[in-house]
Amino acid sequence: MLAFSPVHDAAAAAGAAVSWLSGVLAPLTGGAATAAAIVLFTIAVRLLISPLTLAQVRGERRRAALTPEVRQLQQRHADDPAKLQSELFALYRRAGASPVAGCLPALLQAPFFLVMYRLFATDDGGAGLLDDKLGGVPLGWHLGDGLSPSVVAVFGLLLGLLLVLAWFSSRRAKRAAAATGTVAGAPTEGPGAAVLGRLIPLLPYTTVLVALVVPLAAVLYLVTTTAWTAGEQVVLRRPQPADIDAR
Repeated sequence: MLAFSPVHDAAAAAGAAVSWLSGVLAPLTGGAATAAAIVLFTIAVRLLISPLTLAQVRGERRRAALTPEVRQLQQRHADDPAKLQSELFALYRRAGASPVAGCLPALLQAPFFLVMYRLFATDDGGAGLLDDKLGGVPLGWHLGDGLSPSVVAVFGLLLGLLLVLAWFSSRRAKRAAAATGTVAGAPTEGPGAAVLGRLIPLLPYTTVLVALVVPLAAVLYLVTTTAWTAGEQVVLRRPQPADIDAR
């Protein structure tokens, strides 16, 4: 496990921070102090990595500005997918809007999410965080560990929120693909684009599937970080004046 020691150390530091925050919140939130601490700590981490998100959004806007040229290329090379791909990448490269570069901020965020998942799903370095409760349900409890009225109420509420957030994100993904003529940086009329176009809107629902098999603490983290992402989509990806004028 030596290769994973940096992740373990980071999870231990994060666990100490959540434990400290739980102690601070205890006079205000009582038995829900650890759950509240998980929410606030998740928000703090998302704020910390927000510059990466901003960089990703700027890259998306640069690619969106190329939409008219992308559509022209799609029409011009509709019968030659290889030529279309070549021309698209040349266009992105000239504009400094490479689809590959747009993935970099998301990749840089991955270590943060790995640490958060390891802490809240396994309590690695978490100093017993999963022993505390939310609504009478231990934070280490899985949905499959047994159903009771409190388990159904707590998990049902959180899973319902995740479903709403997944629907919202899926809908925005479809709209973005229709507006830009691309799906994840690829043209909507190229090889494999149909499959990719169907797959991308389904990805937000994977959080719901994950929530079915992880402890309550991790479900709470998933709801918080997914809600933050949805808020970012509304604030950072709202139409700009130039976009509105172009319609």
